[in-house]
This record gives sequence, C-alpha cells and structure tokens, in this order.
Amino acid sequence: MGAQSREERIAELLEPVLAEAGLDLESVELTPAGKRRVLRVVVDSDNGVDLDTVGAVSQEVNTVLDSSDVMGQQPYVLEVTSPGVDRPLTQPRHWRRSRGRLVQASLPDGGQVTGRVTGADDEGVTLDVEGQPRTFTHAELGKGRIQVEFRREADTDAAD
Repeated sequence: MGAQSREERIAELLEPVLAEAGLDLESVELTPAGKRRVLRVVVDSDNGVDLDTVGAVSQEVNTVLDSSDVMGQQPYVLEVTSPGVDRPLTQPRHWRRSRGRLVQASLPDGGQVTGRVTGADDEGVTLDVEGQPRTFTHAELGKGRIQVEFRREADTDAAD
C-alpha cells in the first residue's frame, strides 16, 4: 500500500472518531523515523484544541488504529496535535477560526493583501486593511498566513 493511499485510509478511519469529539481532521502525515514511523494527526475545532482534548482523542485514535490493519506490523509513534500558526489558511473554517488575527494572503493578480480578519463565513472573508474593510470571496484569496504579532497596536495603547 502506497503512502498516500495509507494516509487516505487512516483519514477515513479517524474522521468519525474525531467528529464525535467535535474536532476536524486537518491532516494526516506518516513519515519514516529510523526503524519506526511517525504518524502525525493534526486536529482543530472552532473552539481551539486543549491538552485534555488531545490526550483523550489520542487514546481513541490509538484504539481505532490498533483494531485495524492500516498501520501494518511496523512500529509507529502517534502524535496528535493542533495546527501551528504557520498553517496555511485554505478552507473557510481556517479563516473563520482566524477572526481577530493579522493575516497575509496572495491575490490572483500576483499581489498580496495584509489585514486583520474581522469576519469570515462560507462565502468569503472581510479584512480590516489599514482601517478600511475589504471583503473577498474565497476564490479571490490564495493561501493566507497568520502573521505573528509580538505586540499588537491595541496593546501599546494600553501601556501608555
């Protein structure tokens, strides 16, 4: 079984378990690591993912994987995690979960736009770009990236 078809089969097995826990499966990645493999399962939800949820879901994921033959006989290490800030924003739910965050996205003409997400739904995204609201459909935006802010402007006003 090829790596891609194995990852797809793993995703099919895990999606119902994760959905029951209120989580979305963002990605499945199986990589070799010496004599073992590392299975990284990335999950997210509209309310974020805390360590207690990751721990509980890890046990359920492990049980489902052990009761199937999808991983074969070679040992593996299971990692269940949430997406990092460097995850590309590609789905409407990614944009919705980024409300309030500063993002940068590519535009079809090759340019880029940077703004704070003020609204997002299945139709599109509204960004505050230099104090002006700009609304884009998802088709008008390429992959977005959250911009790391060490100190937001609102935070500097509070310090004065």
